[in-house]
Amino acid sequence: MAQQPLAFRMRPRNIEEVVGQQHLVGEGKIINRMVKAKMLSSMILYGPPGTGKTSIASAIAGSTKYAFRMLNAATDSKKDLQIVADEAKMSGTVVLLLDEIHRLDKTKQDFLLPHLESGQIVLIGATTENPYLSINPAIRSRAQIFEVKQLNEDDMLVAIDRALTDQERGLGEYNVQLDADARNQLVYATNGDLRAALNGLELAVKSTEPNADGVIHIDLPIVEESIQRKALTADKDGDGHYNVISALQKSIRGSDVDAALHYVARLIEAGDLPIIARRLRVIAYEDIGMANPAAAARAITAIQAAEQLGFPEARIPIANAVIELALSPKSNSAYTAIDQALADVRKGGNGDVPAHLKDSHYSGAEKLGNGVGYIYPHEFQGDWIAQQYLPDRLVGTEYWQPKGNSKIEQSYKEQYDKLRKAQKDGLK
Repeated sequence: MAQQPLAFRMRPRNIEEVVGQQHLVGEGKIINRMVKAKMLSSMILYGPPGTGKTSIASAIAGSTKYAFRMLNAATDSKKDLQIVADEAKMSGTVVLLLDEIHRLDKTKQDFLLPHLESGQIVLIGATTENPYLSINPAIRSRAQIFEVKQLNEDDMLVAIDRALTDQERGLGEYNVQLDADARNQLVYATNGDLRAALNGLELAVKSTEPNADGVIHIDLPIVEESIQRKALTADKDGDGHYNVISALQKSIRGSDVDAALHYVARLIEAGDLPIIARRLRVIAYEDIGMANPAAAARAITAIQAAEQLGFPEARIPIANAVIELALSPKSNSAYTAIDQALADVRKGGNGDVPAHLKDSHYSGAEKLGNGVGYIYPHEFQGDWIAQQYLPDRLVGTEYWQPKGNSKIEQSYKEQYDKLRKAQKDGLK
């Protein structure tokens, strides 16, 4: 029988062994509290591949000592679900990890629902899709939805080091010397996908002959070969990865098309499509923003095309996006405006929502004064009338400071200034 992959063997046996996702499994957080109280409810975990959805399910089962079963909503049949249900009836609660839950058809769903209602099956659905868009409401309403976030570098390094030293499940029986730049490459080139990093590490270790001293020396070229991703630089501290990403954004911000193409070419050569896609999305709205909203929208369309195509063809829509973003007028006014608004919110004491803006769609709202005096703008010519919208203590606050860096933003600025003046005059 073939040995299970390293990523499979290193799955956490209890909630304390989960790497990352501390917003869910950390001390005092929701899943940790569920496990400790043994009050499990069905849940849907969604997030990128290799971030720990299966690991969390495995850890929940291990910590609660419940039976743990894994099925795939797309490929496993209703009969497979029946086997799990029969086991639950005989032995008590079963934790069922159902991968690709967004592909669960109605027949399987109808079979599962009564077992979820009774609590015999604790369903943990795993998906990379947005569950609010892709999962049937009948399942959604019976499950809590938790986002599993991409692992950060420190989480990845902890998991890699744990795998290298674990004698029972990991690679601890091998005398491995892993170079610092090779270790960093496992983290950066897999974009937070721990499964890919661990399986690449195992391939590197098991396919490398020990030297005369019995040491398996894993250097950068071996890791590059094992995960099929070239390093951006030979920087042993790993800063080169972030330096290239930073240089790409600053070159686009500085409108240097050739420099921007150079740096994105480095990322393309390294096969970093997820990094490119994420960074260009950020640039489109952080650096171009209100100066050219249409260019931002076209960049998003180009990124979607690149993700659908994959490399090598993805380089073409990426180039289109990079060139247009670099040549576009720039404005960070929306970015700075929301940060100023957030800073106020985080200070606290923002004041109550004005009574006339409060929800009035329930019995008794009018007695509380909620919604009383609200003026419906559409009933007025121009769909605008002066009335207070900000809480009392924030009246007069102006977060958006438009730069007027393009005709488009200048037109928004003129409209903003006109409405702000009319609002002030109307409330005097």
